[in-house]
Amino acid sequence: MGRAKVLAWVSLAGALAAATVIAAGWATGCSGERPITVGSKNFTEQVILGEIVAQHLEQRLDHKVVRKLFLGGTLLAHQALVNGDIDLYPEYSGTALTSVLKLPPSSDPAAVFNTVKAEYLARFHLQWLDPLGFNNTFAMVIRGEDARRKGVQTLSDAAKHKAGWKLGVGYEFQQRPDGLEGLVKVYGLPLTGSAMIMDLGLLYKALDQKQVDIVAANATDGQLSALDVIVLRDDKAYFPPYQAALIVRSETLKAHPLLAQTLNELAGKFSDETMRKLNYQVDGEHRSVREVAQTFLQGSKLVP
Repeated sequence: MGRAKVLAWVSLAGALAAATVIAAGWATGCSGERPITVGSKNFTEQVILGEIVAQHLEQRLDHKVVRKLFLGGTLLAHQALVNGDIDLYPEYSGTALTSVLKLPPSSDPAAVFNTVKAEYLARFHLQWLDPLGFNNTFAMVIRGEDARRKGVQTLSDAAKHKAGWKLGVGYEFQQRPDGLEGLVKVYGLPLTGSAMIMDLGLLYKALDQKQVDIVAANATDGQLSALDVIVLRDDKAYFPPYQAALIVRSETLKAHPLLAQTLNELAGKFSDETMRKLNYQVDGEHRSVREVAQTFLQGSKLVP
């Protein structure tokens, strides 16, 4: 190949490379905007919510969405948001109040939500959007047969059962400020022996096998929609609210004017029972998170 042809080939290659770079720039948006990154903690409910949010944004906005799910616990997810590693993730008001802000628990849902919303904006430049609609607080659960036989529907009813209850709890429940000690004090709940401490995934099995009579579970556990169990009503409002909502970086909302409106289309779409069913579809029926999210969005008429 002659020198002139070599130079011509190099020029052509350079032009093609430049064109490729330009095309790539257009593919990610003419303005060079970076992708919107959706995060979640590392348990089923969070991952489902993260996937629902990601699919919803992909359907509604002409913008690339990146998933960073299974990030870890509360503090890891929070730090990823503060650092800009993610743009948004779902959180719970009571968790934010006590674990992140280190403020005392409260049983007033509106007060808790307003406090975390104001404090997150002031301290971290993060914005809480409208609540998603469910409250994943603690749930004291007994077997349905026991509830019917003993006429027990509330925690106050359970406190009148003088024979006592064999209690099963997760590792955190006995240590938390809103956990076991306060529960026993507020209701005078009679217990038989020390609480059995176990992994959260074993609580319902222990209840079913009658190793325990009552367990400290979560209000949106998938098993609650499938087993013959009863959630005792917290009639003295002991447990603090854990309203779920999306937290978003302020600069991300500023960069994407339609983002808040689009995300708030999900507000109020999730009842406690809805979230239980979604969790059970993944944990109990072993459906993929992606399929469960897609089916939910189609059923909610949020996607074509």
